[in-house]
Amino acid sequence: MQQDYRRMVVVLVLAGLLVSACQQGPGAATAEATALIKVEHIEGKDPTRETLTEAAAKRLDLQTAAVSDTQVNGAQRKIIPYAAVLYDTDGATWVYVSPESLIFIRTPIVVDFIEGNAAILSDGPPAGAMVVTVGAPELYGAEIEFQQE
Repeated sequence: MQQDYRRMVVVLVLAGLLVSACQQGPGAATAEATALIKVEHIEGKDPTRETLTEAAAKRLDLQTAAVSDTQVNGAQRKIIPYAAVLYDTDGATWVYVSPESLIFIRTPIVVDFIEGNAAILSDGPPAGAMVVTVGAPELYGAEIEFQQE
């Protein structure tokens, strides 16, 4: 019986050593993120520009869709997938526009109303602009993380 306890203690000590050997220091995640993403404040504007490496974009599985322009209730409106709409902590609405591959700019929008999976905008990026539909919260999180440092 006493040998069983000794074995259990040895196993627990070894497991603890293995777990501690696998842990990274607190700065390791930030250093890795810095190598994968570059966050720049756009002068004179609140939004930021984020440049990702291909590895970061692949890891986030970023997906985009084009802004469309159509008649809604007799008025010309921009339409985006509702999945592209990002709400900040103040309730402001944003999208990440991708003007070119691996570049993402947080851009303010004004949502007129939501209909199903579509957000109808009264103000936002021009028709044809590519907005992030999958991965926007992760981009925003990266932006906030870099602002806090």
